[in-house]
Amino acid sequence: MLVLLAVLMFGPEKIPGFARKAARVYKYLMNIAGGAKDQLANELGPEFADISLADLNPKTFISKHLLDTEEISVFRETIADTKQSLSETSKELAAASAGITAGGAELVGLLNDSSGSSLVGASAPGTPFDVEAT
Repeated sequence: MLVLLAVLMFGPEKIPGFARKAARVYKYLMNIAGGAKDQLANELGPEFADISLADLNPKTFISKHLLDTEEISVFRETIADTKQSLSETSKELAAASAGITAGGAELVGLLNDSSGSSLVGASAPGTPFDVEAT
């Protein structure tokens, strides 16, 4: 569609000249990009000699040059183990807090019970006992 539009606007005799100019501009821009890439590779050093422009994305750059795939898999395994350990610890803490809550409710029931009056009086006779304070 663009070619048809160009033929209609400029005429068929001017199209080859525009195509040559476009090819020269494209080649010039590719030379600039290649020079910038070579200069960047030279300044970064020999370990980054195989760098491409897509590698300049920070995520890609780090994963390619700073961490190899074996290190990444070790980190992922460590993270998975840590998540599992935290999940197990959370379950244990929930079970322990449920046990403490049940034990506290049982103790309050004993203290409020009339048969538990001997427990209340054992600390100090005549001293009031506040269940919420403990």
